[in-house]
Amino acid sequence: MGKSIRIYLADGIATGIRHGEIVNWSGQAIACPRVRFPELRTWPETRRPGVYFLFGSDQEGRDAAYVGEAEDVFDRVRIHVQEKEFWNEFVAFTSKDDNLTKAHVRYLEAQLHDRAHNAGRYVIQNSNTPQEANLPRGDRDAMREFVEDVRVLLGVFGHRLLDPLPSRQSFVQPQFEMEPAQAHDVRLESAEVAPLFQLSVSGIRARAVRGDEGLVVLAGSEASKENADSLSGGYKAHKERMIAEGTLESAGTKFVFSRDYPFPSPSQAAAIIVGYSINGRDAWKTLDGQTYNQVEKNQTLQIPGIDTSL
Repeated sequence: MGKSIRIYLADGIATGIRHGEIVNWSGQAIACPRVRFPELRTWPETRRPGVYFLFGSDQEGRDAAYVGEAEDVFDRVRIHVQEKEFWNEFVAFTSKDDNLTKAHVRYLEAQLHDRAHNAGRYVIQNSNTPQEANLPRGDRDAMREFVEDVRVLLGVFGHRLLDPLPSRQSFVQPQFEMEPAQAHDVRLESAEVAPLFQLSVSGIRARAVRGDEGLVVLAGSEASKENADSLSGGYKAHKERMIAEGTLESAGTKFVFSRDYPFPSPSQAAAIIVGYSINGRDAWKTLDGQTYNQVEKNQTLQIPGIDTSL
């Protein structure tokens, strides 16, 4: 189901204070860079019960987030300005009709923390796991709907903290040892079919599927421990971060992906995996031998109105 979203830019710039809302939703979001946080003292939207997120980077350069709740969001986050250094952006969610109580926001905090932890996209900075408040059944269902709208607006603000990776959410993952006839395609819950891509170079084997963020390399895929001079400095640094955060784990002479991991392009994924510069659009192939480039081209040419003579 589609959603209509309104974003108000308080001073006309996309990086300043923003107010977001979904049409016909009782909730609202306020996003603000840390340096502008004092200006929110005049925003009544932040002086009421709600949940909030602090976004930044940890000491190893990984995306990090903190999930919290408060009866007065502004007052609570004002304390974090003094106590927490890692964050550089604040996003809060409150109610336009003042119907969120302390119990509601405690329930929301626990639900949002669990969703963020399970998605695995950010390092969660909470030292304790929030506990759900007891709510009547009807209120619990309403808060679960609220969580879904929080997920949507967070994504609009550039933070996919609550979104599971596509392969976890939508794909059945066949094993390498399956016969090609069995593992030809990865089927979506919607009954659409998305191809499974494999990379097999110099004894390194990896699997991946395409998602909205690019190419998602699946858990269990292998990567080389050796890096050639042709691998760019940026890709080497990216690989080192993956090792430091535990995405790539040592397994004998190779690394193994401990979790599904998205890359913005097939070439970046392939280069980091094999350890040298490589054209990923040709290296990633389906089980019937089609390259990533061919699959993308064929799917595009099937769109009505596309000139196939080009």
